[in-house]
Amino acid sequence: MKIIVSKKGYFSASHRLFNNLWDKKKNARFFGKCYNDHGHNYKYIVSVKGEVDPITGFVINLNELKNILDKNIKEYFDHKNINLELKEFETIIPTLENIAIVIWKKIKNKISSKFELKIILYETENNFVEYDGN
Repeated sequence: MKIIVSKKGYFSASHRLFNNLWDKKKNARFFGKCYNDHGHNYKYIVSVKGEVDPITGFVINLNELKNILDKNIKEYFDHKNINLELKEFETIIPTLENIAIVIWKKIKNKISSKFELKIILYETENNFVEYDGN
């Protein structure tokens, strides 16, 4: 029997949406006001699905999960200009979708492969994505 354990966190970061292959006019038309530098207070929910360990009673130790999330999400993204300070975004546009994929990859490498992992990332109260590696 599997159960899902989730942990929530927050970070603030700035970014700008633009495509290097387009000129300024096309970028401004396509991305609108998001073409300008701006920031968000992101909220993330990371869910780990797995079997309950009969010895510990845990699917995953929440303190260990917290440490993984703090290091690989909060410390990595918080108060950063995503376009300029994070190497993953040198070649990809820092959309909500791409940020969620980067977060998922960073975390997946830090937890056991026996777990299923899902990320929900909110850019605003109304705009969010979910990513589970598929």
